[in-house]
Amino acid sequence: MRVLTEERREAILRMVERRGTIKVKEAAAEMGVSAVTLRQDVRDLAGRGLVVRVHGGAMSPAAAQQATSSGPAVPRPAVRQGHVLGLVVPPGSYYYPEIIRGVQDAARTHGVRVVLTVSGETLADNKEQVRRLVASGADGLLLMPRAGLEPAGEAEEWLSGLDVPVVLVDRRAGAQAGRLEQVASDHAFGAGLAVRHLAALGHERIALVARVESPNTPLIREGYAAACAALGLPTGPEHHIGSADEPAPFEEQLAELVRAVEAGEVRAALVHNDLDAVTLVGLLQARGLGVPDDLAIVTYDDEVAELSDVPLTAVAPPKRAVGEWAVDLMMRRLADATPPLAELLLRPELRVRASSGAPLEAAERK
Repeated sequence: MRVLTEERREAILRMVERRGTIKVKEAAAEMGVSAVTLRQDVRDLAGRGLVVRVHGGAMSPAAAQQATSSGPAVPRPAVRQGHVLGLVVPPGSYYYPEIIRGVQDAARTHGVRVVLTVSGETLADNKEQVRRLVASGADGLLLMPRAGLEPAGEAEEWLSGLDVPVVLVDRRAGAQAGRLEQVASDHAFGAGLAVRHLAALGHERIALVARVESPNTPLIREGYAAACAALGLPTGPEHHIGSADEPAPFEEQLAELVRAVEAGEVRAALVHNDLDAVTLVGLLQARGLGVPDDLAIVTYDDEVAELSDVPLTAVAPPKRAVGEWAVDLMMRRLADATPPLAELLLRPELRVRASSGAPLEAAERK
């Protein structure tokens, strides 16, 4: 493979010498390789001072010198000391800053620059943002687009067709993954941790409270259902918060669950996310109900769970590690385009606090 790589790069040098300037896409098509592979070849040759990188291609050092001295009408070669990574993140939400901090930490370690932009409302918005990042010189893209880009099939097809390396960050690629790589928390595994913890405490009916708009909710529901099935437990009741079909306040959407707790029908719940779990604790206390005596709670996120009046047991996705591993994976890809594509799932951990309580049998003996 090493010989083939060097032969290909020798061919690129001969092409640049003959033409003065080449375009990556055109040269890749001529040589029968991917644009990602040829772009990496150009980076390597530029690092050795054999070519000069320009937007979309490369030119010989002599041609670059001539272009520089011919006046401002000719674009200047894009010469950089280190790589530049484009990062697209969703707006708002307290969930993502920790991932971004992980990206920043790893970028400093690798000596690369990160350019941040916030995901647009539509697929067209996101395409334009990515186009600008690539046009400004991004060597690779770390993408965490907002959930629900429609149409989904077109979004996947567009992402898989980008001609720079792409790592999805805390997102999962679909059937049109193409050459996309991904690093994500295993949210289904995390939900299973919560269910198994509550079941080990003796609870046989575990409610699920989940945010409809969260991209993690389908995976949390999947893990919740799978764990209940494996343990022989019934699923539900399920409460989906934030649905456009149910614009009622949070308290009204959870009224049924609170009534079930008052009646002793439900004694445990997995709640996504922390802020909703903290609000639920307050609603229960207002009715004279205690946590965990009347309802054992495990929350999903662990951003502010410990700050609740009753510190909440929480499933903690490894958010910072997701950001760090995404950069590490991108840097491996930029260094060598040939290894197999990777899909990394990092497992959350369960942090046990007061809200889940002691096993029921032990509580009854007291």
